[in-house]
Amino acid sequence: MDCKGTNIFLIWTFYNIKILNSAFCCSAVGAIFFLLSRYQDMSSSFKFKQFEIHQDHCAMKVGTDGVLLGAWAEGGQRILDIGCGTGLISLMMAQRFEDSKITGIEIDREACLQAQENIAASPFISQIKIFHSALQNFQSNCFDCIVTNPPFFENSLLSPDPKRDIARHSTSLPFSALFEGVDRLLIDKGVFSAVIPVEAEDGFSSEAYLKGLRPHRRTLIKTTPRKPPKRLLLAFSKGSLPPVDGETFNEIQTLFTAEGKRTEWYQKVTAEFYII
Repeated sequence: MDCKGTNIFLIWTFYNIKILNSAFCCSAVGAIFFLLSRYQDMSSSFKFKQFEIHQDHCAMKVGTDGVLLGAWAEGGQRILDIGCGTGLISLMMAQRFEDSKITGIEIDREACLQAQENIAASPFISQIKIFHSALQNFQSNCFDCIVTNPPFFENSLLSPDPKRDIARHSTSLPFSALFEGVDRLLIDKGVFSAVIPVEAEDGFSSEAYLKGLRPHRRTLIKTTPRKPPKRLLLAFSKGSLPPVDGETFNEIQTLFTAEGKRTEWYQKVTAEFYII
């Protein structure tokens, strides 16, 4: 059933419910419009200033994690986007680094096809190529920058949706396999950037260290001033790089003020992408 058909069905259902009292009426209205909004949200596209992301065939939708990584990660001439999903991060990197050539790989075929469609409809089609491949099977010349929003759940229950499990659970790409691929595909003095949950940092950084990667930048992300950090933007270098100044190397940033407005930092890093 398409979105229009769903709307008609839900409205018809509402007007045919035998409502016994006003309290039940309010509950029914709330439930119907909640379901409708959730359905539309899951099937809709997401518009940015220079491109649009269609995501109805992707398990993982556009989210803050991907946007932050795409706006924060370091770039170069040749960039690899591991697990590119909708193609969001590839498109953001292409917009930020006009002279770059970007390769995205995606293990899920439908997500890969949708990423290719999103790229083809964008102004950055000449910069980006998307391949259907697992990292473990991907062969290429080395890249000077690699980015990823990796699957990170290790011990949680799997969902009924196998595509969502691939996108979210590290069973499809354990950290050890991820860093084996990064070590194989990243040039000396190249930079690898990722976004992960704060609680995954120890295991993630340990695997990086075992492959000879060293911390280059670290940004903790808080949703609001009173909440603890939930996400972490990390960059590792392969070999020695000029040191990043102390404040930039290890910082804490907040997305929203106590009043619910975007902070100055959040506005600044996403200014070229979000339609305000």
